[in-house]
Amino acid sequence: MAGHRSKSEKHLRRDPYEVLGVLRNSTDQEIKSAYRKMALKYHPDKTANDPVAADVFKELTFSYNILSDPDKRHQYDTAGFEAVEAKGQELELDLSSLGAVNTVFAALFSKLGVPMKTSVSATILEEALNGRVSVDPLLLGQIVTKKVEKQCAHFYAVTITEEEISSGLVFRVESSSKSKFKLLFFDQEADGGLSLAMQEDSRRSGKITCAGMYFLGFPVYSLDHTITSMAQEKNPETALFKSLDGFQQCEVTELKAGTHIFAVYGDNFFKSVSYTIQVHCAASFSQEKEDLRSVEAQILNKRAELAKFETRV
Repeated sequence: MAGHRSKSEKHLRRDPYEVLGVLRNSTDQEIKSAYRKMALKYHPDKTANDPVAADVFKELTFSYNILSDPDKRHQYDTAGFEAVEAKGQELELDLSSLGAVNTVFAALFSKLGVPMKTSVSATILEEALNGRVSVDPLLLGQIVTKKVEKQCAHFYAVTITEEEISSGLVFRVESSSKSKFKLLFFDQEADGGLSLAMQEDSRRSGKITCAGMYFLGFPVYSLDHTITSMAQEKNPETALFKSLDGFQQCEVTELKAGTHIFAVYGDNFFKSVSYTIQVHCAASFSQEKEDLRSVEAQILNKRAELAKFETRV
């Protein structure tokens, strides 16, 4: 167990920054990109019979779990591994590699309310990186309704102009069947491959599940409920002060003129996902954009006030 490692094992741990090949002042996005590329290389799907690769993958995941959590990263930067509570780390599950029995258990735990973070299938990411995926065009204002199989993805190409970029763009996916899915955004590599740059997990909203990405010309934030839940589990007495820690800036907030690649990934345990995807220009929503900007500023101020108040308690 990670929380019961011997002193010799702890001594042998490598610096997480060294493991991921990033600098200490690297941004969250740079850390996430480095992890995804290396995890894809050493993922168990590709190295099933290689125990060395399996150890490397565990080390990558362990390091990323520290550096991707603001609190744990600060603790490590301040006092090293001894300050990090490894036992409480949350791992991401690749459902495509679990097998039938383990998938059933994961589904049962999820039904019981246990938080389950899932990752995009390594097979899908590898195919995208090697340029072996089929991409359909998606026009502004067009509504597309489809069904994607579990742990599979539908890719879409959206072409936008400078004028449309200046007005802002909104991407939205909905599922009336309350299915779980991910909305993905890919960077296009020089060799034609696609590397995952950003993802948004679907969330329940009334009778549907939905996910969206917003490119409005200014920083856009989203609330990561997982961070809030973890804060509640760690220390219920101080959870109030951490209630807005999950309010995080989206990784990509601006696009350039040209063609951009998005995908819808089926994240159900057993069944396919019926969904509707659409992208809209935000030219006619100028007041709504200003309102959003104002609300985000107020939330950021409240978060800063909570942090200051916590230090006085």
